[in-house]
Amino acid sequence: MKPIYIVFLILGYFGVLIFISYLTGKSANNKTFFKANNTSPWYLVAFGMIGASLSGVTFISVPGWVEGANMSYFQMVLGYVVGYAVIGLLLLPLYYRLNLTSIYTYLDDRFGTYSYKTGASFFLLSRTIGAAFRLFLVANVLQIILFDAFGIPFWVTVSITILLIWLYTHKGGIKTIVWTDTLQTLFMLIAVGVCIYTISNEMQISNLFTYVKDSEFSKTFFFDDINASNYFWKQFLSGAFIAIVMTGLDQDMMQKNLTCNHLKDAQKNMFWFTIVLVVVNFFFLALGVLLTDYAQRNGIDAHKDELFPIVAIEGNLGTATALFFLLGLIAAAYSSADSALTSLTTSFSIDILEIDKKNNIKEQEKIRKKIHIIFSLVLIATILIFKYFIADQSVIANIFKAAGYTYGPLLGLYAFGLFTSLKVTDKKVPLLCIIAPILTYGISYYSNEKLGFDFGFFVLVLNGFLTFIGLYLLQEKKS
Repeated sequence: MKPIYIVFLILGYFGVLIFISYLTGKSANNKTFFKANNTSPWYLVAFGMIGASLSGVTFISVPGWVEGANMSYFQMVLGYVVGYAVIGLLLLPLYYRLNLTSIYTYLDDRFGTYSYKTGASFFLLSRTIGAAFRLFLVANVLQIILFDAFGIPFWVTVSITILLIWLYTHKGGIKTIVWTDTLQTLFMLIAVGVCIYTISNEMQISNLFTYVKDSEFSKTFFFDDINASNYFWKQFLSGAFIAIVMTGLDQDMMQKNLTCNHLKDAQKNMFWFTIVLVVVNFFFLALGVLLTDYAQRNGIDAHKDELFPIVAIEGNLGTATALFFLLGLIAAAYSSADSALTSLTTSFSIDILEIDKKNNIKEQEKIRKKIHIIFSLVLIATILIFKYFIADQSVIANIFKAAGYTYGPLLGLYAFGLFTSLKVTDKKVPLLCIIAPILTYGISYYSNEKLGFDFGFFVLVLNGFLTFIGLYLLQEKKS
């Protein structure tokens, strides 16, 4: 595939996003940037959240898991349904009742300033690392297949990428994101559909559902070994809690929901988003079955995260398939990155600097714009650290997983706040939220090494539970 095709694809893609930014950024202010003036149509939010949920990592990884884990990931997807129900019925009513811009403001009302700043800081840390990791993977792919051919160094590739994201988000913020995420989700789903169609046609498959059902890789439910990471109840419950914390307790995801005009619209959005997400994940797994079989039949030695890119680009499926794969990958990566940059700016502005308490509106906007630039530079710096100072992708992946531990304390804080009326010693909460993930890692490691029990994604629940117990021990004594 000629690099010039990819150049035109990227230029056209960002041209459309910048045009949308121009339309949505007119007369924008902080209320527009943070909450889109509460005018977002619920159906656009629902559809756009698909792209934000399925990052570039998911786009590549989920199909690649099928060879080694069959379709067991769908057990977790079913757990998501329970988690999203909790969000729609419990968390969204809370956020709308309190009229929140940042969801972590709740922690200030419930526990105090230290808990509030701790929750926001954990989000800022995990989202910065997560967004940088996802962009790092995609930037590496683009560097290899495109920019190396033009002699453009990696740091230039990354800088231009973040600059383009800043360019179309710096005015309209979340209002722009709602519309661009919708377009990017459409691109991503078209890419998956084209790849499924092309491979099915190449392999002469007349009925996709029958083919997947009869495949040796189609096993979905695992009830045999409770110690295994793919045991049904372990993955199902993990999926439920992952949905709660990584959507319901995540400023990035909730900020879109809070742009709807009414609670009922936000709940409607969550309902339809859940249905579509389940369907989309099924097709990702079905694509994984097709890719695995196609690679084996054609002698293509590609596995895990390499499977989808190599088959799409080097598997003789045509230039159109390769271009649509790249379009889907770019859309998945940037729909996650642009909303992450906006939510990081929002959380730091509201939670750390508390600019909403300043009387001067122009001063608020001036600070917000500076923070948006600073976080753009932070993302660039983090990606370059991954590339030049750490270099080992397995180490970087472990850093990404470690960042996931920071959602456990958020789970414990919100659960304790919602299901008890107890007060805690606020000043001790930051230390607790550092100790809980460390204990979680130790217990998980010992359990796996000594007892043969793999917690898998269930470490999130363990982390939240330890935080909850710690908060109970920190409750204020009645005088």
